[in-house]
Amino acid sequence: MMRASSQVVWLAPVVALVVISPARAADPAWVGPMKTVHAKFTGTPGTLGLFGDSITNSLAFWSGWEFAPKTLDPDQAKDLETVRGHMKADCWRKWRGPEYGNQGRMTIRWADENAGKWLQKLNPEAVVLMFGTNDLGQLDAKEYDAKTRAVVGLCLKNGTVVLMTTIPPRSGMLEKAKAFADVQRKVAADLKLPLIDYQAEILKRRPDDWDGTLPKFQEFAKDVYQVPTLIAADGVHPSNPQKFSDYSEEALKSNGFQLRNHVTLRAYADVIRRVLAPPK
Repeated sequence: MMRASSQVVWLAPVVALVVISPARAADPAWVGPMKTVHAKFTGTPGTLGLFGDSITNSLAFWSGWEFAPKTLDPDQAKDLETVRGHMKADCWRKWRGPEYGNQGRMTIRWADENAGKWLQKLNPEAVVLMFGTNDLGQLDAKEYDAKTRAVVGLCLKNGTVVLMTTIPPRSGMLEKAKAFADVQRKVAADLKLPLIDYQAEILKRRPDDWDGTLPKFQEFAKDVYQVPTLIAADGVHPSNPQKFSDYSEEALKSNGFQLRNHVTLRAYADVIRRVLAPPK
């Protein structure tokens, strides 16, 4: 009688595969505080105030988005769709002039004196705030800091979310412009505001030749805004050369107003999604 041969069968160990999904990115530090501010808001949703000097008063800033440029990358197009779906149309170009908080040659002193009136008249849901270029020759950093905080405080008390924007560099005053931008960054950090770091974006893209007054741009001295760098040939205002009127990467390093439009759109769209009208 034959015996059945014994067999040893080795079984591979069963390994459980656990898929760990990446953690959801934490909200920026300003989101919670700005939600608290927005909870106090009693005005019309979609209203956006533009508080600033000539760099804000100019229709080269912000109004161009009204016509929905077609040559946008997917992220720009998504942000523009978000903004156009939330912001009131009057805020593209009609909210301009001193009664709306923007006027050439003005400083944060003017804003400190008048912000209460603007808030009472407009009661904006959000405000893009940028004073400082004219302040460089008139204020020291201590006064600039105090009056900036006062204006921001009035806005927040009103239930208005503030998007702080750093000033551009200025020809012949770069170090003081950097110091004032540091004040703005500190105010934004202390008061938990969304920050549009316009100055940093300029210096990142054109660290050595942002200044349109440089000898290499001498040919543009008679038409200062056409200089193909980020600060016009007057050394003060953003440039706006017609040759770079789109939102390509080349334009964003050659047209100062287009760069400001771009970074403001990105920031405001983010504020809309996270605070003003988050998806349900």
